Amino acid sequence: MELPLRAALLGSLLLCCAGLTKGLKITSTEQPMVEKAQGEKVTLPCTFTVSPEDQGPLDVEWVLIPIDNQKKEQTIIMYSVDRIYNNYYEAMNGRVQFTNPDPKSGDGSIDILNLKSTDTGTYQCRVKKAPGVESQKIQLTVLVKPARTKCYIEGSQETGRDVTLKCVSEEGSPLLSYNWRKLTGTEELPATSLLNKDTGELSLKNASEEYSGTYSCVAANRVGTDDCFVVLNVTPPINTAGTIAGAVIGTLLGLFLLAFLVFCCCKKRKEKKYEKEVHHDIREDVPPPKSRSSTAHSYIGSNRSSLGSMSPSNMEGYAKTPYNQVPSEDFERRSGQNPNFPPSKYDLAYKIHDITVV
Repeated sequence: MELPLRAALLGSLLLCCAGLTKGLKITSTEQPMVEKAQGEKVTLPCTFTVSPEDQGPLDVEWVLIPIDNQKKEQTIIMYSVDRIYNNYYEAMNGRVQFTNPDPKSGDGSIDILNLKSTDTGTYQCRVKKAPGVESQKIQLTVLVKPARTKCYIEGSQETGRDVTLKCVSEEGSPLLSYNWRKLTGTEELPATSLLNKDTGELSLKNASEEYSGTYSCVAANRVGTDDCFVVLNVTPPINTAGTIAGAVIGTLLGLFLLAFLVFCCCKKRKEKKYEKEVHHDIREDVPPPKSRSSTAHSYIGSNRSSLGSMSPSNMEGYAKTPYNQVPSEDFERRSGQNPNFPPSKYDLAYKIHDITVV
């Protein structure tokens, strides 16, 4: 007897609840998940119908349900008593609006402009018109398109070596996939290439000159693509021994030239210093030369004094002494000079034997 009674009571309760929502009904097609790219616009639908039984005021409210159950729901926009309130959620101020300015017409859909990745979440539309109450949830996912994709080469670009072409996007929502293709030559990837679409690496084994060319990498996810380019130039190995020998010889020549320049500079500086010292000694340390006249007078005076003290018998040794030989190196006439001697102070002269005395 208890089971049939409980079933009857539950049936009555369901009929009662169904009566409350009998008139009000959300008619928009349910979309459990919507994906959009960052920067785009999205419309979250919420259309409804009411019946004469729904006599209360119309309220349309949109809330953001957080992933964390410990946090409270956040109202983002509301229509109540013929007024719109859209300043509840600061992060969406100026970016959320009702699609129809008059939700009483039965359209409570909203537009979110300039989507951001932080707008990802579960949104719920709640329509109230007493005694009816209806709601509908939509999961919005905002994806970021691949952007700032870069291509580069890793490894030596020499024949016979292994080289890897790498591709990576600095922006973009997962799951990102990468695809490489060759744009020049045969426009086909080398037979030895190995592509990893998840990491964007294209490995080329035992590279040859035929591998050279322009390669393109395309990064993609569900909302967009981005690409980049790289040029591969495979060349024969460089003669490293010759390069090293040339570098050594060049270095030695450079050092030799530098040493030669330093030697020349030092020698030039020493010569200039020596010239300055010699010039300075001549000007300051060497006394001026004696005049020819004073030397001659002193010599003649000394001879006269010696002659005066000698007797005629003692002057025989002086008979052959020439007058013009004066034993003084200051008295010698320099080449190219013709000095003018002053006139003699004595006009009288007499000769003793072969010597003339003034």
